[in-house]
Amino acid sequence: MSSCSPPRTQHPHAPHSTPPAAPRRLRIEGADLSASLAVFLIALPLSLGIALATGAPLQAGLVAAAVGGLVAGRLGGSPLQVSGPAAGLTVVTADLIHRYGWRVTCGITVLAGLAQLGLGCLRVASAALAVSPAVVHGMLAGIGVTIAVAQLHIVLGGSPDSSVLANLIALPAQLAHLHPAAVSMSALTLTLLLAWPRAPGRAGRLTRSIPAALVAVAGATATAALTGLELPRVDLPSWRSHALASLPEGPVLGIAAAVLTTTLVCSVQSLLGAVAVDKLAAARPGTPAGRSDLDRELLGQGAANIVSGALGGLPVAGVAVRSSANVRSGAVSRNSTMLHGVLVVVAALLMVPLLEQIPLASLAALVMAVGIQMVSLHHIRTVTRHREVLAYAATALGVVFLGVLEGVALGVAVAVALALRRLARTRITHEQKEGVHHVHVRGQLTFLAVPRLSRALHLVPQGAHAVVELDGSFMDHAAYESLQDWRSTHTARGGSTELSGRRSGVRTTDPAPRAACHCRPWTPWRNHRACFPEAPFAPVPHELARGIGSFQRNTAPLVREELARLAREGQQPAQLFLTCADSRLVTSMITSSGPGDLFVVRNIGNLVPPPGEEYGDDSVAAAVEYAVEVLGVRSVTVCGHSGCGAMQALLTAGPGDVATPLRRWLGHGLPSLERLADDRRTRPRLAGRAPCDEMEELCLTNVVQQLEHLRAHPPVARALATGALELHGMYFHVGEAQAYLLDRTGKVFEDVRDDGSAAEELRSPV
Repeated sequence: MSSCSPPRTQHPHAPHSTPPAAPRRLRIEGADLSASLAVFLIALPLSLGIALATGAPLQAGLVAAAVGGLVAGRLGGSPLQVSGPAAGLTVVTADLIHRYGWRVTCGITVLAGLAQLGLGCLRVASAALAVSPAVVHGMLAGIGVTIAVAQLHIVLGGSPDSSVLANLIALPAQLAHLHPAAVSMSALTLTLLLAWPRAPGRAGRLTRSIPAALVAVAGATATAALTGLELPRVDLPSWRSHALASLPEGPVLGIAAAVLTTTLVCSVQSLLGAVAVDKLAAARPGTPAGRSDLDRELLGQGAANIVSGALGGLPVAGVAVRSSANVRSGAVSRNSTMLHGVLVVVAALLMVPLLEQIPLASLAALVMAVGIQMVSLHHIRTVTRHREVLAYAATALGVVFLGVLEGVALGVAVAVALALRRLARTRITHEQKEGVHHVHVRGQLTFLAVPRLSRALHLVPQGAHAVVELDGSFMDHAAYESLQDWRSTHTARGGSTELSGRRSGVRTTDPAPRAACHCRPWTPWRNHRACFPEAPFAPVPHELARGIGSFQRNTAPLVREELARLAREGQQPAQLFLTCADSRLVTSMITSSGPGDLFVVRNIGNLVPPPGEEYGDDSVAAAVEYAVEVLGVRSVTVCGHSGCGAMQALLTAGPGDVATPLRRWLGHGLPSLERLADDRRTRPRLAGRAPCDEMEELCLTNVVQQLEHLRAHPPVARALATGALELHGMYFHVGEAQAYLLDRTGKVFEDVRDDGSAAEELRSPV
């Protein structure tokens, strides 16, 4: 993400354009205001719960949330990342409080912030990304297990010990002495937390806009108050007695290790969170691609930890739950993060009597659920696929039984040992031949080689053509992500890339001549705006004319003979391809088809209105009838795609929206929305991974629903009955340039591999 001012929001299907320059002034977008409220409602109960889990004063969680929003939000390099007290810091902070006391822990937090400032000034933030993801995810999993086991004692009505082993040993005795009131409130909290996002029907879609964490804690609080249950509740002493930081006292080596541990966990979690936020924002329709300034983010986090520790708050880091909620709620600038901090301050000053009604068991259940979620099955599958499960397991077990710093050190040692075992020698070279930049990788490519790989890739100038030759048999997850991120960025800035060779986890194709492929937008490869310096926005006719001119010079001589044959014989396509009007979907490119191959129908949302005059649209029905009965196509494919603006509009539409032509057209997509809500257990899914979010689930569900609408059209029904027609579903992920085909069961979208092994799926009717 860039630290510059954000673009204005625009219509989901509108072309991107840069607004004219205007005087800088304070302006808060409505999207930022609504997103800040959503994040605040999540942050309030979580901040109290994390403070409870660490054993710190409960106000410390509110202080950290407010400082994270205001200081890190204003100074950090990731505008959409939300910072505050993080579950990943719970174990570290709880251990520090147990050893040194609360005020000294605040002083350690200040020193950790100063260390982060030093690292940011040295500009070493990107080096943190060279740490194996298996170690990072193992650290988070170990912390999650530690949190869950400790909070289980509070859920059952007791109090936790300082170590996981002691908590496990004491668990049978705790189960024998349950506190019925605490257990009931914990059970109610967990039930609401799990059931709220899964509420079916139209009412469920409306209620899901309220965060589940808030509903769970509020429901338990109201129930405890109405039933008169006696159980421990939140205790917020007067702010006048709030403890501030003091100078660290104790063994120098112990204090240094504590500062190092806090700095490491805060920094790594924040930097990885910033990268994840960039990916979330890039997948959002209408959001220009951008990257966070990681060094500035480290400086912002350091400043926030200095302020939070000095004011008696918990350590601060980027928080995944709040950041993802911020992005998905439509935030467009850092104003959202800062406003959420202001709301936390208001709540801490004015809502104390209400907060003191919250049962501690409810907060413990909430934090326990967060801890369990930190053990991600998706991450386990990923590290297993990349043969790094040993480093993951060593890190997780080390964190659980030894401590965070010791566990990370153990995981790094195991990861290095694994890499050295695989690694004979990796040589990465860069050279330029006849205007083409060649990056040659010889040997195994692991996270140890990521810094060298990044340096070589960044020698390729913006807009240049690059060939990356991968001469080896293994690539780990860190190297794979580094290569793919660079490739996406380079392509988005007008460059072109070719991958040759084959590695584990990377799909490559035979290199094609550069002159035969102009699969880039007009502006980067023709430099249109530079041709019209007097006009900041080149008119579309100029771009269109220049594109046509390029076709006449380069492509027309190659296809003239074939087009002349088609002109004589007429069109005889074998496929009807129905897809979205999104400009990023180039049907001929993703299907490698030529003139005469596909009969294409495009509309917003790749929708197929059911037959009947009551639906008020015959354009798609007419195209289907013509393709099936006149042209005699043998198959019909409905293709959806990631980041579909139509699906986003369906998810965010309100009951009082004005009935514009676009809204009336999107009404044909309501059956897909209802299918998503009512058929949760049988939703279609992608092979190998879960859908990224609810919008991707709707994109997949929409393809299946439109196939059902197709079957209802009489020409299609007749052709299916005689076996003359097949129906297929397809999903194209724009950011990954990856196509998926719906399998025979109609439930799983299988990825199409570069060896053509999924081609059989096309011949198998849905």
